[in-house]
Amino acid sequence: MDTSLSWIKAYVPDLDCTAQEYTDAMTLSGTKVEGFTELDKNLDKIVVGKINKIEKHPDADKLVICQVQISEDGQEVQIVTGAANVKEGDKVPVVLDGGHVASSHKDGESENGFKIKKGKLRGVESFGMMCSIEELGSTTDMYPDAAKDGIYILSDNPAYKDAPIGSDAVELLGLHDVTFEYEITSNRVDCFGVLGIAREVAATFGKKFVPPVVTETGNDEKVEDYISVEVKNPELCPRYTARVVKNIKLAPSPEWMQRRLASVGIRPINNIVDITNYVMEEYSQPMHAYDLDHIEDHKIIVRKAEAGEPFKTLDGQERKLDDTMLMICDGKKPIGLAGIMGGENSMITDDVQTMLFEAATFDGTNIRLSGKKLGMRTDAQAKFEKGLDPNTAVEAMNRACQLVEELGAGEVVGGMIDYYPVKKEPIRIAYDPAKINALLGTDISEEDMIRYFETIDLEVDKANREVIVPTWRQDLERMADLAEEVARFYGYDNIPMTLPSGAATSGGLSEKLQHEAMVREVVESYGFCEGMTFSFESPKVYDKLNLPEDDVLRRSIQITNPLGEDYSVMRTSALGGMLTSLATNYNRRNQEVRLYELANVYLPKQLPLTELPDERMQLTLGMYGKVDFFDMKGVVQAVLERMGLNKTAKYDPNAGKSFLHPGRQAVVSYEGKTVAYLGEVHPAVQKNFGIGTRTYLAVIDMQTVSELANFDVKYEGVAKFPSMTRDISLTMKKEVLAGEVEEIIRVRGGKLLESCELFDIYEGSQLTSGYKSLAYKIVFRAPDRTLTDEEVGKCMDKIMNGLADKGVELRQ
Repeated sequence: MDTSLSWIKAYVPDLDCTAQEYTDAMTLSGTKVEGFTELDKNLDKIVVGKINKIEKHPDADKLVICQVQISEDGQEVQIVTGAANVKEGDKVPVVLDGGHVASSHKDGESENGFKIKKGKLRGVESFGMMCSIEELGSTTDMYPDAAKDGIYILSDNPAYKDAPIGSDAVELLGLHDVTFEYEITSNRVDCFGVLGIAREVAATFGKKFVPPVVTETGNDEKVEDYISVEVKNPELCPRYTARVVKNIKLAPSPEWMQRRLASVGIRPINNIVDITNYVMEEYSQPMHAYDLDHIEDHKIIVRKAEAGEPFKTLDGQERKLDDTMLMICDGKKPIGLAGIMGGENSMITDDVQTMLFEAATFDGTNIRLSGKKLGMRTDAQAKFEKGLDPNTAVEAMNRACQLVEELGAGEVVGGMIDYYPVKKEPIRIAYDPAKINALLGTDISEEDMIRYFETIDLEVDKANREVIVPTWRQDLERMADLAEEVARFYGYDNIPMTLPSGAATSGGLSEKLQHEAMVREVVESYGFCEGMTFSFESPKVYDKLNLPEDDVLRRSIQITNPLGEDYSVMRTSALGGMLTSLATNYNRRNQEVRLYELANVYLPKQLPLTELPDERMQLTLGMYGKVDFFDMKGVVQAVLERMGLNKTAKYDPNAGKSFLHPGRQAVVSYEGKTVAYLGEVHPAVQKNFGIGTRTYLAVIDMQTVSELANFDVKYEGVAKFPSMTRDISLTMKKEVLAGEVEEIIRVRGGKLLESCELFDIYEGSQLTSGYKSLAYKIVFRAPDRTLTDEEVGKCMDKIMNGLADKGVELRQ
């Protein structure tokens, strides 16, 4: 948001401050000024001159010698110029000897400008310089009457032709001004207009705010005879106003309006276009003008577009719409994209005779989403998407029509179409001076608080201690907001330092963060380093992981506006990032690497999305070097034990992970729930990622582990009775898993079984081909007595009977 100081002074006429004082005061009162530009910073000793005589240069065909009058008493200076557009009698801006200009024709702009000195051009003395608009620091866009390549002929502009000779040309052109750039928060919609800023200025400096007086306009005709309005989607268009102007007379807008528009970076075009832009900047209410003769059936219909409906906007672009976008239509066709841009089929041309003015309020969210879908961004859209006050529309409309009549741009038809089914009313907020002072740490009287409220046009009901908030202050919702208003105008720098009051509270981590900290502690103790990768992923990674076409991990969420194909989907697994990191380390010849990442994955419940995806935290482990499958299994087991999963976890080698080695992978379950999987990376996947050594991965689902976590600890006394130990060596087929054997031992061993530990594995020539041998140490103990051989023997018999059913026998 930009404003010029001169425009602000139009509504705060008593304002008298420097640009720096303005910047500091406004920033302290809550309207942050990002910076300012003094338009006359490098302009000095520049006057209005009149060319009395022009002679050819004796030694240069492209130069002329001008005798330029620089005062009313007839004083002349000689200036040599190469400009081809000057003639005798022209009034021009002249910079005198020792003066400064903002830029030069040769060197362009300079931060400190250029000093003009008298000198000789091809042997002829020159005592100054006649200026182009660029040399004065502006452009022909902002001064349309200025020559594009030559001296600015002031006398060609009716507003300047009678300027006194010798008067200040910088003042004449409105360049003794300052433009300010603001950082306005999105909830202060009123401050996106000059009137809103001016109101804040008046309150900040304690000056009177004088808004423009809007008078009634219109002839004796009825607007209903010219146009009708139907709104089919009132939830997207809560208010729509329209007025008609006939007998349009297009012409340049007056100089004061052109200068104000130029000061905020808007190029003057003609009186009608400039009026709509002027009111938009003044009231923060975008307006649009349609050629009424191009509106079929003389009817406006506000409706949603049809899916795939084509529409050509004012910029000549053909756009395809969807059924969420709001359109302005006539009786047969769309003529405008609501809140964003009008249509080429109803644009104002030089032949316009009768015009329809539109001032409406549209749903900000819908406007923002429509603009993003179409890849469009306009000034009107930027204001609408903030959520405008519907009660401003009529005042802005009347202001525009007032300017039409004042500028003689047309004849305003009486009356107004105003669709406004549900009126937005001011709200009341109770205030308590004691609570406000307690919140701010101040001792401000109630009278001063009321004065602050009234300064910014907030009406106060003193009897009920309520502030009546106008609808244009959408940021005020509760007493804390009123306290902020008090603080702003009391002065943040005047609030004394106080110690915080209230009881101290102890901080702490949430349960989720505590669990993550436990996991970090475990894996880092095993030598793992934490890594972080993007949540965005490339769909190509699915092919690199050898995922089947129907794999659930391929069902990823597409990003609407990705940075590129490599970041076009939300990841369903962190394995791609982990393997890429491991590959980077391998290619840089790091011999031993262990990485982990606590990463969110995004699993859609259905596609296309109808609700938020399942966002799950997973611990992903990756390593290579002097390690094997069982090293990774040990880390996984350590993590589970640290999380309180102390019962026996089951490892199923039939994990079915296509990116893992088919014979060296396992899925881990605990109490019937899958909590993790691990394994060696498939050789083909290793090759895809450029890793030339055996690599191991593990993924632990933190959400499931957290749900199963149990940190209750039951302490037992030292055993009073001795244990009895049995060592057994078993033979079985290689397909029988050690976990299955241990499960049988635990179940059959009963209450007397204390522990079961595998201490030897043998596969060799002393066994039948296809068989292996496992040796276990089994410990029995009773809490209340010393066991006998007979009791232990019975337990061992039960164990061996159970193992026999699996084809497991004692090794002979």
